Amino acid sequence: MATNVGIVGASGYSGELLVRLLLRHPEVTLKRVTSRQHAGKPVGSVIPELRGQAADLAFSDSDPRALVADSETDVFFLALPHGVSSSFAGPLVESGRKVIDLSADFRLNSAALYREYYGAEHPLPDLLGRAAYVLPELTPDESWKNTTLAASPGCYPTSVLVPLVPLLRGKVLGARGISIVAFSGVSGAGRKLSEDFLFCERAESAKAYGIPRHRHLSEIEEQLSSAAGNKVVVQFVPHLAPMRRGIATTIIAPAEGRSVDDLYACWREAFDGRPFVQVLPSGRTPDTSHVTGSNRVDLSAVLDERTGNFVITSALDNLMKGAGGQAVQIMNLWLGFGETEGLL
Repeated sequence: MATNVGIVGASGYSGELLVRLLLRHPEVTLKRVTSRQHAGKPVGSVIPELRGQAADLAFSDSDPRALVADSETDVFFLALPHGVSSSFAGPLVESGRKVIDLSADFRLNSAALYREYYGAEHPLPDLLGRAAYVLPELTPDESWKNTTLAASPGCYPTSVLVPLVPLLRGKVLGARGISIVAFSGVSGAGRKLSEDFLFCERAESAKAYGIPRHRHLSEIEEQLSSAAGNKVVVQFVPHLAPMRRGIATTIIAPAEGRSVDDLYACWREAFDGRPFVQVLPSGRTPDTSHVTGSNRVDLSAVLDERTGNFVITSALDNLMKGAGGQAVQIMNLWLGFGETEGLL
């Protein structure tokens, strides 16, 4: 029997992607999609590529009380801005539903850190201790399978954590001197009207932004510190690139006498049998065009003998492995489905 699922905030980029993924998922039925802007409209009228595929599905209003009263829907995806997700996560978790949150509201363990980076008090600090940060390839099953609230990682952090966490856990890398430069497609900022994201502003143009303290830095450093067993401070410089989707990340880390073979051995052990991480040969650089539309992270590394640094590169689709695809991957593992169901 199929599991009934719902999406709250289904008209943004990540929400629309979730609609498409879950409609074709063989193990679930997409029972409810919400959007305050499009309440009452058929899904196919808002997402034209789905015309004829979701004839009986229409957007409903985003009302936490109505969602709690919907006893037929077992799992909810929250594709909402930070600060808004909490108002839905709280009631749904208390009602016994499984919730996968794509916002930043439950990615951090510390309410103080949330306040520092997001400029507001956390809406539900008591719920932070019940939430699990889940990056499927890195988070041990026993730490999250019994929870009812899963925080899906951000797009930049996923591109950084997948290559770095195994290396810090395995002591292949030290905790000091790590620098990260990353480029994101425009869709990473979500669907909003802003001068910075107009076509004429972004075409043939790239720029750094959010420096020196981009919000995702809090998530990156908290997870890297946990992996290393001590405080990790990194330099993180994100850029907005003239492409619709994709994340390309370059990480510079001191080799400290380690070889590239040491690094690759650690990756092979960490990702053996994991379908959504591809470790490329040293010297073959990941390309966003090769991962767009997939739920895959490609990564590789070289050792620069001249500087004594590893140069590690990764690429992913910010809307798939960086958002909706990863959330579906979490659901698959949570509910006992095949990890790749609905994603290949």
